[in-house]
Amino acid sequence: MYREIEKQIKQFFEQKSGRALMITGARQVGKTYIIREFAKKNFEYVIEFNFLENIDARSILQQAKSSEDILLRISGLTDVPMVPGKTLIFFDEVQECKELVTAIKFLVEESSYQYILSGSLLGVELKDIRSVPVGYMQIMEMYPLNFFEFCKANKVSDRVFSHLTNCFERREAVDPVIHEKMLDLFHLYLMVGGMPAAVATYLKTNNLGAVAEIQSGIVKLYIQDIAKYDPEDKLYLKDIFELIPSELNSKNKRFILKNLNENFKFSRYQNSFIWLKEAGVALPVFCVQEPVIPLLLSKSTNLFKLFASDVGLLASMYADGLQLKILNKEKDINFGSVYENAIAQELKAQGFDLYYFQSKKQGELDFVIEYHGKVLPIEVKSGKAYTRHQALDHVLTSDQYEIDEAIVFCNENIHMGKGIFYCPVYLAGLLKKEEDLAGMIYSLDLSVLQ
Repeated sequence: MYREIEKQIKQFFEQKSGRALMITGARQVGKTYIIREFAKKNFEYVIEFNFLENIDARSILQQAKSSEDILLRISGLTDVPMVPGKTLIFFDEVQECKELVTAIKFLVEESSYQYILSGSLLGVELKDIRSVPVGYMQIMEMYPLNFFEFCKANKVSDRVFSHLTNCFERREAVDPVIHEKMLDLFHLYLMVGGMPAAVATYLKTNNLGAVAEIQSGIVKLYIQDIAKYDPEDKLYLKDIFELIPSELNSKNKRFILKNLNENFKFSRYQNSFIWLKEAGVALPVFCVQEPVIPLLLSKSTNLFKLFASDVGLLASMYADGLQLKILNKEKDINFGSVYENAIAQELKAQGFDLYYFQSKKQGELDFVIEYHGKVLPIEVKSGKAYTRHQALDHVLTSDQYEIDEAIVFCNENIHMGKGIFYCPVYLAGLLKKEEDLAGMIYSLDLSVLQ
């Protein structure tokens, strides 16, 4: 399957930055697969250690005292040639061998080989991973297939993608036939989601029952992880995770702790939500008090919505046969929760920090993000009444907010309203975060001072 992150991995190694690369992400999102695919195409020799499966390698490498010692032990554990400049060493499931994450600094300094690391539950297991000096390791986060990756897996042509991109950029209507088919594909995505095993099963069988079995297995795997880390239910991780579908289906979609226990206080269970986020199984969207830049300054940590990391897993967790209702296009079902989950997933995959806005005076906006230096309000509409959005109208006309434009993601074709871009829901992935400073070269002329 085509994954956008493979191109980013390739660019990282082409830069020859002298750093290792760490790929993080939830279980079953395809980290090992994509690393192997990249390695096979770009390196003459690849050495791989899976520390979950290879206990001997884990034990041997944990006892190493220096980079030279590690490399000596690696050479004894593999028959793959270790050729400086031509060999990639891949450490998988590194959460089982945390010492290597610390040692990677010395391996990088030794500089004979290239290194890539990956594993499950890294955000939980390796609490200090983000404190690793940037000079020695770069971290990339991997997510389930986004909608466009799902489309490519279903053989949607580059010509169609080019047409969609042009329409989005020019604010012109998509060809009606393409529009209807893309909506159908988006509804399929709501059921299948982006977990690679689920997508592969659908492509092979077209059997949604078989897909549901795969999804059920992944959910059970997540619950097993939760049980491992919360054996006495002190954090109520399992209860919180299993409550996500019903909370999203409620009127305001906000996560209410009292639905778990009348006496719950957020301060006590904050670590529970942090765990679910760091494990990659949930996407929290925090409320902001004002839709102004920077959004982080008005973030409210105890008001939030909690989305699933994958919309297909969310749909599979509903007990009322939601997937069949989506397939039958039943009009009385509440698509709002799955639509919003899909949009949250797309925005997060594009690197946006997720917020929503709510006030008694102006109402609630589904999402607000920072886009090209400004606040961009986003509403998600799954029904016919997509032009009814009082909260959006209030913030657009308010003198206290400098908001020029908003987006409404809906089932309708592209058209413009007064300060509002009505956009098909399947195009959310075309909202791209601006490039950070890492790739910018800037030279200041200081000759007058010299």
